[in-house]
Amino acid sequence: MLQELTIDNLAIIKHLSLEFANQMTVLTGETGAGKSIIIDAVGLLAGGRGSQEFIRRGEEKLRLQGQFALTADPGLAVLLDSLGIEYEDGTLIIMREIHRNGRNTIRVNGQLINTTMLRQIGAYLVDIQGQNEHQLLLQPEKHLGMLDQYASKQVQPLLTKYQQLYHDYSQLKAAVTKKQANEQQWAQRLDMLHYQVDEIGSAQLKADEEEQLTSERDRLEHFQQINNALQQAVATFNDGEAPVLDQVATVMEAINGIAEFDDDYDSLSKSLNDAYYALQDVANQAGQQLDLLEFDDQRLAEIDQRLTVIGDLEHKYGDSVAKVLDYYAKIKKELDTMEAAADSNNDLEARLATAQEQLQTIGEELSQVRQQAAHQLATQVHQQLAELYMAKADFEVHFAKQASGTFTPTGIDEVEFYIRTNPGESMGPLAKIASGGELSRVMLALKTIFAANEGVTSIIFDEVDTGVSGRVAQAIADKIRLIAANSQVLCITHLPQVAAVAQHHFLIKKAVHDERTTTTVTSLAAAQRVNELARMLSGEKVTKLTKEHAQELLQMAHPKDKA
Repeated sequence: MLQELTIDNLAIIKHLSLEFANQMTVLTGETGAGKSIIIDAVGLLAGGRGSQEFIRRGEEKLRLQGQFALTADPGLAVLLDSLGIEYEDGTLIIMREIHRNGRNTIRVNGQLINTTMLRQIGAYLVDIQGQNEHQLLLQPEKHLGMLDQYASKQVQPLLTKYQQLYHDYSQLKAAVTKKQANEQQWAQRLDMLHYQVDEIGSAQLKADEEEQLTSERDRLEHFQQINNALQQAVATFNDGEAPVLDQVATVMEAINGIAEFDDDYDSLSKSLNDAYYALQDVANQAGQQLDLLEFDDQRLAEIDQRLTVIGDLEHKYGDSVAKVLDYYAKIKKELDTMEAAADSNNDLEARLATAQEQLQTIGEELSQVRQQAAHQLATQVHQQLAELYMAKADFEVHFAKQASGTFTPTGIDEVEFYIRTNPGESMGPLAKIASGGELSRVMLALKTIFAANEGVTSIIFDEVDTGVSGRVAQAIADKIRLIAANSQVLCITHLPQVAAVAQHHFLIKKAVHDERTTTTVTSLAAAQRVNELARMLSGEKVTKLTKEHAQELLQMAHPKDKA
């Protein structure tokens, strides 16, 4: 469960510190106020992809910190132990900093980790469901993973065993195929792989190295041009008989003096002030860059030599460092497989036949378990859809087995969700039949079913109720509240029905201070919630009737609470 969240310099948020409770917390406010930015912060703490674009304008870095209370999840415990992260008190404190220079620092309980590790931890902590998540239902290739997620306790042991066998089978099959093709070609291929692996490996390439070296070389080769430009900028802005900044300041002072007499003058004054401070920032940055500027002839020679090595490898193995490294990983794996096969080539065919037989057997067992789970899932989805006013819809999991002797990394099954939304119609692929509103309800039905089994401590709904209203909106509100009975739920919504069922309510507003836009968050008391719900019901003009309606929504959602 997310307990505390601190945000510094993320987008329009200068500083924000929030405390979260269990059950359901709703975030409301006008479009663009910064609600989704708060969810973005949680996503970054869960391992989301970071970018310099997230950093607030004028700042050098953003900083996020979240405190999570852990549940007794053995999978998470094993992961934390493997990463050397201590968690005896049942709490994780995740800190992440993203700098403009590209540096990304992540610590969990003080232990330094990388983004991949954070993403693995985050999968146990947070599940963010946004409007884009509905697109998963439009991708049949994702449906098998959803089914396996639903029946993970029954499926995972068999799937793990299957994938171990599949790995062995794939290596044996590839080895047998190559050996049977041509013994001489096998030996030639082995020699070539040895040479290429040694050549690429000895270069010790790094993913972003070429871009960084090219950029550094360009700066050194154009040192004089850069130096002249920066000196000209600094001199023009600050030096001489009439520095540009002084001239702009004089004009700004004059216009400021007449700003109070007319709105147009006031607008002109603000624009001129913005321009002045922007030019001042440019002048300062130009001066700083000029101070840092230096030329190193030896370094330029080293860069040229290194880029020559990289260019030679790219000419041979790929048109970029990334492709060369991908090629290296591919041939290294192939070399390891061939060398292993060479040590035991006498019984390769027999071992392959045995591996295929074992794989088929465990694949059949896995398929049977999935089909049983699919029947249970269909029954539960139908029940959930009925409560979401799709009582006449039918849902099923359609299976298509691979051809005999054909295996994939996930088994011998092809799975796709099918649906019939109206009586008399044929069952068909969900991706082709369901409308946008129906997809939202199917996703929410699945999430309601999965919530009790996932073990995720926090589930976030980012405007998943978009495009619905009336009784469907109330049904969605009830479903989200049901999910909150098993997991902490954070929900961004524009529906008063959804906002009313929450136990906790944050109002997000955007304001301008010192000519900068900032986001503020207010925890609403009961009376304040009535006003906010009334605004959500009627817009800017709140009437006595809408307040009464808002109060009624709260009383219906929390009948045990005092009005």
